[in-house]
Amino acid sequence: MGGPKPQKLKQRIFSSWVTSTISISLVLIMLGTLALVLINAGRLSDYVREKIGFTLVLHDDIKEVEIIRLQKLINAADHVKSTRYIDKETAAKELTEELGEDFTGFLGFNPLFSSIDVKLFAPYTNTDNLLVIEKEFLEYPQVKEVYYQKNLVSVINQNVSRISIILLIISSLLIFIFVALINNTIRISVYSQRFTINTMQLVGAGKSFIRKPFLQRSLFFGIYGALIANLVLISGVYAYKKELYGIISTSDLKVTSFVFVMVLVMGMSISYLSTYFAVNKFLKMKFDELFY
Repeated sequence: MGGPKPQKLKQRIFSSWVTSTISISLVLIMLGTLALVLINAGRLSDYVREKIGFTLVLHDDIKEVEIIRLQKLINAADHVKSTRYIDKETAAKELTEELGEDFTGFLGFNPLFSSIDVKLFAPYTNTDNLLVIEKEFLEYPQVKEVYYQKNLVSVINQNVSRISIILLIISSLLIFIFVALINNTIRISVYSQRFTINTMQLVGAGKSFIRKPFLQRSLFFGIYGALIANLVLISGVYAYKKELYGIISTSDLKVTSFVFVMVLVMGMSISYLSTYFAVNKFLKMKFDELFY
């Protein structure tokens, strides 16, 4: 007669554990996805900024040796990511392909100058830095003129700043929601065992003794939930590797490892703290209050 009841209780508790673990893992999947997006949003911003560059138009009478020396000198600068030398013939060929007709045949000569395209690292692409760098390039005797799209630079910098602020606000709200979801899941799990907590108090168990099994279990919830979440994230990223190329980097082990460790730490810490406060709440309640 007494056998089925403990068995049903065990099944109910086990079902509660499984539900809690799955719920935590689902929230951690969303949290990990958000982290990947936020980290790679910075990469995407840098990618766009690093498309900003200068075109250094060279004097027509300088020798190839001077051009090579100038290019090496520019490459040595901390703010320069890459350079590309374009001679007159290559410039004419590229422009002919863009126009769809040979303009040199029509004009009878090639009016273009040799040039060096310079790409900068993202931190140096704000308006103030670009003005300073432009002056530096104009000081080279081999350089005739310096061109860059000032209006485009302003638009890119303004949009990047706005998007960063919007992302920060949205991510803060989402993180708050995710933490609240995990907290509610844990509280429901502890709530289902509130009478067990009260019974342990009645037989004289101390608060730390009562909290201990719940806190240990909460760490396992966090660990198992994080492991499931990380497996889903890894599978998702590699399954859609081609579609996500340029948006989420899978080659940088430091970044991906950071996200997976963060998911694990967040899962354990939120689960632990939520359990601690939930158990404390029921420890302070009187028996009559447990029914409400």
